Amino acid sequence: MIYEFLYPLHTVFSFFNVFRYITFRTIFASITALLICLFVGPWLIRKLQSLQIGQHIRKDGPQSHLSKKGTPTMGGILIIIAVVISTFLWANLAVNYIWLVLLVTVGYGLIGFADDYRKLTGSSSKGISGKTRLAFEIVIALFVSLVIYFKPGFNSQIAIPFFKTVLPNLGWGYILLATFIIVGTANAVNLTDGLDGLAIGPATICFATFVLFAYFSGNVKVATYLQIPYVTGSGELAVFCGAMVGAALGFLWFNSYPAEVFMGDVGSLSLGGALGTLAIITKQEILLAIVGGIFVVETFSVIFQVGYFKLTNGKRIFRMAPLHHHFELKGWAEPKVIVRFWIISILLALLAISTLKLR
Repeated sequence: MIYEFLYPLHTVFSFFNVFRYITFRTIFASITALLICLFVGPWLIRKLQSLQIGQHIRKDGPQSHLSKKGTPTMGGILIIIAVVISTFLWANLAVNYIWLVLLVTVGYGLIGFADDYRKLTGSSSKGISGKTRLAFEIVIALFVSLVIYFKPGFNSQIAIPFFKTVLPNLGWGYILLATFIIVGTANAVNLTDGLDGLAIGPATICFATFVLFAYFSGNVKVATYLQIPYVTGSGELAVFCGAMVGAALGFLWFNSYPAEVFMGDVGSLSLGGALGTLAIITKQEILLAIVGGIFVVETFSVIFQVGYFKLTNGKRIFRMAPLHHHFELKGWAEPKVIVRFWIISILLALLAISTLKLR
């Protein structure tokens, strides 16, 4: 809205020309989202406490988590509010991609909200059935994938990091891949959300990385120079990513150990869904597996654990899955697990950025 109202004034006052720049609006979208979280956060936490919206702890989880029972959850609502308001204020809403990422963010947030609400009303750690939740996730992801696929100028090639000439074209298969990436990323972030600040840290790093890739892919000169796919209008997604970074940092203010509030499924699903959608639009589908490596490893730790357990009649690879619980049971203090996962995420982000020149 600020862009639509103030930028046209640049013909009268040259100062307003600054609103034309994506970099300027990205920075202020981040600051706006951060401030919204910092000011609204305390009120939301008190509201959640008054409504007795507290976290239920898995009985089969680490015993150290039992003390967290009753901590306010569904704090992801704060992230969504901050991101939506900030994006509306600073982004160019004429760009369709902005509406698509907002659709996934809010849509997956509503699915997570329903799941969290069911857990609370059922007084257990189980929410809506997995099949029901997955069905709604697929419907939203499939719709967005179809819109992107049929958008004029879009191509179904995928870029392979480190290889500038390897661009396999999937044709109609790209729709299935895009749907899988959006749904898979949402659930991967959801699985990682098990410790105070564990999921929001790597998510912040991922969105910060995609600020660069969104901006570069939307600038024809930079994209050509770096030999990455050029996507008309995708540069505006940097503003959305900036809002996500600000909102995530603001939420981390309250979610850092020991957490005053948990994001719940409403937060983890919306963050993951948005991240997967960004990877699709910016044509960095494979790169997402690098920068979001923590989410990938956490997901595979669950898959391998469950598969091995069934094949060997009860034997386990890890002491507990997802992987962060394995390290807890090995004796690592919770803050140590969290910070070390953050460090790994930073290294993975640097590796992902390095692919811009290593092609």
